[in-house]
Amino acid sequence: MNILTFQTNEELNQIAAGIFASLIQTKPNAVLGLATGSTPIGIYQELIRLNEKKYVSFKNVRSFNLDEYVGLPEGHPESYMSFMNKQLFDHIDINKENTRVPNGNAADLEHECKQYDEMLSDASIDLQLLGLGHNGHIGFNEPDQNLHAGTHLVQLKEETRQANKRFFDSIDEVPTQAVTMGVGSILKAKMIMLVVRGADKADIVHRALTGPVTTEVPASLLQTHPNVVVLLDKEAAQHFHG
Repeated sequence: MNILTFQTNEELNQIAAGIFASLIQTKPNAVLGLATGSTPIGIYQELIRLNEKKYVSFKNVRSFNLDEYVGLPEGHPESYMSFMNKQLFDHIDINKENTRVPNGNAADLEHECKQYDEMLSDASIDLQLLGLGHNGHIGFNEPDQNLHAGTHLVQLKEETRQANKRFFDSIDEVPTQAVTMGVGSILKAKMIMLVVRGADKADIVHRALTGPVTTEVPASLLQTHPNVVVLLDKEAAQHFHG
């Protein structure tokens, strides 16, 4: 596990985007695993800039998103499909038919999860981007005694809904369920990039990367993966020094 600390968010974003860009330059039809939330926005902005400068092209790239809320109307501004379009896909030369986000409005959610897993095993993700929840979740894999390996329907924990409340008018509007890639699906990626920012994540990122491997901290399972790069801002990295 390679842990890198950055003094500025600009530097972190540039290095993260640079890792994506080098992969795509080496393998133009790379398969990317993408994430939502505030963590990756700066990285996506940097990728847009690199694309505009013709430094990297997404024409043959395919992407799979980690998760999607259940029950938000199509086109809802807080759906992860809307997020990805607004923050990345609308601004780069990717073919939208090559982008996949789980369908949180599928009539049969169990079937949707199974289909998503089949697509993932056919595709094989080259680089998976992850953020980290305050409770150690990755994707929407919440702390539990047992974790699902594959894509599945999850009941969102109250702390996760509270953390996401800032994007909605009220807590009542925050969905209670989501469809998420399982930890097993995430760990199948050839390379994983975990990005963590902020002093409020310093404790959990330290526990996840140096503590016992436990399903009670889902991100701790990343310790079992052979190729993980961790990018931390100086606030999130404070327990790794001294």
